[in-house]
Amino acid sequence: ASPARRKLILTDGVFSMDGDLAPLPQIVAAAERHDALVLVDDAHGFGVLGPDGAGTLAYFGIDSPRVLQMGTLGKAAGVHGAFVAGPDAAIRWLAQRARSYVFATATPPMLAAAVRASLQLMRDEPDRRARVVALGARLRDGLARTGASRVGHWLPSASAVHALVLGDNAVAMATMRALWDRGLWVPAIRPPTVPAGTARLRVSLTAAHTDAQVDRLVDALAAVLPCARAAA
Repeated sequence: ASPARRKLILTDGVFSMDGDLAPLPQIVAAAERHDALVLVDDAHGFGVLGPDGAGTLAYFGIDSPRVLQMGTLGKAAGVHGAFVAGPDAAIRWLAQRARSYVFATATPPMLAAAVRASLQLMRDEPDRRARVVALGARLRDGLARTGASRVGHWLPSASAVHALVLGDNAVAMATMRALWDRGLWVPAIRPPTVPAGTARLRVSLTAAHTDAQVDRLVDALAAVLPCARAAA
């Protein structure tokens, strides 16, 4: 509906508080129909989803000259900084016009070398990404077996982010504190970061986590969730 000559659709690839994926095929199709560009913030998809960990766009098999992909190097890549990738003309324009580039100091060679090493690991060791998926399934299956999942509900996720929605702020905070007392750090996310009535625990899994650690979290949640609900 916009009358603007240039249109830009912005979206996350993986929504960081829910763990769900943006419907990128439909978004890119809409951009094609309305002559718009698409910018995907893939901070939580890059390194985890898609072939070689290339991110959410690769996960959906999208290759379009209308799309720019932005991602952080401080999560799955394990270093620092960020990147933007896209058509050559767009990248050249950003390098000349984006305020963050004007008079900016170049990326240190040491950082570039670390990023190259991370990219090599993503390509050569896909078992790391498979490990993240397997741990997510283990977490959800474990809570389903204990019955603790009846206290809240998991939002659908194919990513490393898993959100257990508890609803009430007090319940979420009480659960977080009880887990902390057991040596587990699982942050409670509350409004206004998420909509009112959807306070949740946000679990971020990595390939470095072990089965035993996930099982420990499952057992702890099974023990503290009913108590936290009753106390609230």
